[in-house]
Amino acid sequence: MGNWVVTHWFSVLFLAAWLGLNVFLFVHAFLLFEKADKYYYTRQILGSALAWARASARCLNFNSMLILLPVCRNLLSFLRGTCSFCRRTLRKQLDHNLTFHKLVAYMICFHTAIHIIAHLFNFERYSRSRQATDGCLASILSNLSHQEKEGGSWLNPIQSPNMTVEYVTFTSIAGLTGVIITIALVLMVTSAMEFIRRSYFEVFWYTHHIFIIYFIGLGIHGIGGMVRGQTEESIDESHPHECAEFFEKWGDPDSHCKRPQFEGLPAESWKWILTPSILYIFERILRFYRSRQKVVITKVVMYPSKVLELQMNKRGFSMEVGQYIFVNCPSISYLEWHPFTLTSAPEEDFFSIHIRAAGDWTENLIRAFEQQHSPVPRIEVDGPFGTVSEDVFQYEVAMLVGAGIGVTPFASILKSIWYKFRNADHSLKTQKIYFYWICREMGAFAWFNDLLASLEQEMEELGKVGFLNYRLFLTGWDSNVNFDKATDILTGLKQKTSFGRPMWDNEFSTIATNHPKSVVGVFLCGPQTLAKSLRKCCQRYSSLNPRKVQFYFNKESF
Repeated sequence: MGNWVVTHWFSVLFLAAWLGLNVFLFVHAFLLFEKADKYYYTRQILGSALAWARASARCLNFNSMLILLPVCRNLLSFLRGTCSFCRRTLRKQLDHNLTFHKLVAYMICFHTAIHIIAHLFNFERYSRSRQATDGCLASILSNLSHQEKEGGSWLNPIQSPNMTVEYVTFTSIAGLTGVIITIALVLMVTSAMEFIRRSYFEVFWYTHHIFIIYFIGLGIHGIGGMVRGQTEESIDESHPHECAEFFEKWGDPDSHCKRPQFEGLPAESWKWILTPSILYIFERILRFYRSRQKVVITKVVMYPSKVLELQMNKRGFSMEVGQYIFVNCPSISYLEWHPFTLTSAPEEDFFSIHIRAAGDWTENLIRAFEQQHSPVPRIEVDGPFGTVSEDVFQYEVAMLVGAGIGVTPFASILKSIWYKFRNADHSLKTQKIYFYWICREMGAFAWFNDLLASLEQEMEELGKVGFLNYRLFLTGWDSNVNFDKATDILTGLKQKTSFGRPMWDNEFSTIATNHPKSVVGVFLCGPQTLAKSLRKCCQRYSSLNPRKVQFYFNKESF
């Protein structure tokens, strides 16, 4: 527990502040509508459901303001650049952008549920008080809508006993937009489930973009002013605590209590979402401008296991290790953009990506490039964008763990190391790299065999054989293979391929023993189950003494 707190204290502090703001906004709004004189008469009809609806609405506005910020990728890349000299604890928070995006979405769903339930009670009480004939205060207040609607004194949106709740819902601005944004939210959340996002990415991609409808609906949701309160002038003339009990004499000219006047609450949602919406629009304009710049494909390579390598050039393109780009192929889909990690090094005069067939879009793209007699498809590129792997050279010791095609960010890192050694770059802070590559089939190792072979040779020539310790693991083969040769019969490398999965406790224990006073950066590009195992190992083998070995877990996320 102590190691976990040391590693994640800033994340905990940030989440505590976010949750604290949600609680504060909810309680503040709840007490306002539950206690304020302005809503005394409104509460006579609606009771506490009014406060529940308005408090949840305040939190909905707050979280809707935040939901777009974690997906403003240019903003995050800018912050990462300006924070390049910040402590890694602060910089690491930028890598949790999608996690925070999901947490905010869950909070929006939570408050949406409260808001809807509260309004169901509100509509039921509006309808019941409008149909009441006992002459009670709630009935009198509800009848104001029928008597003096033009004069602004109405309080109940249901204008006659025959008017149904469904009619009010679908003919009022608040009701109709509420239905629309609720449907949009349900579609976005369900399509973002892990199963759908992995198996039917196109469904997730298109459905998620109805956030535009959500924000437009939210911005105009409160324009109708359905929830109303007493005007300030009316309170001065006829204070509810003094005049509520004399409601039967409101129309009497001799009474000191005049009939109260009401006004709709001003729309607030647009004030909360205006700034982040403008920021996001600017983000999209910038990304659109960059994506329209011409991309020249200089080389196409097909590897086993349906993996395509594209080498490209683009004017003004500048990258760092481990960054990623978004790729669009208009001949396949005008709207779909998919993220791919760059596999080239910053020192190279081109940038490259490796694409594995993992869905309709990638299969169609690979098929388009396999057709030799047709022109090369046009590619559009947006980026690059920063990731956690940019910080790999900030650690004395680095553990790089790639699963399958997840090796791509580390290809960029290993290539950059190769160039740094060739150019005698002495600025490299990293003293040791442990590289683990886990694949299900042998053909996958063909992607970067040449790179690893070059690194082996370069390390030997420079006398740095111990700098890179790499292990290849094959999980889909029988281990009864003859390894009598000096090189591995599967890969041709000097490092023999292991079968099965790494024993992570043994690996971490060995590294902790070999580097007792080092800061070790653990970088993963792979599935969530592997991330869970590595995160636990980082906590288990980190020392509570900050002067001893510390493991910092970092995971790629797009």
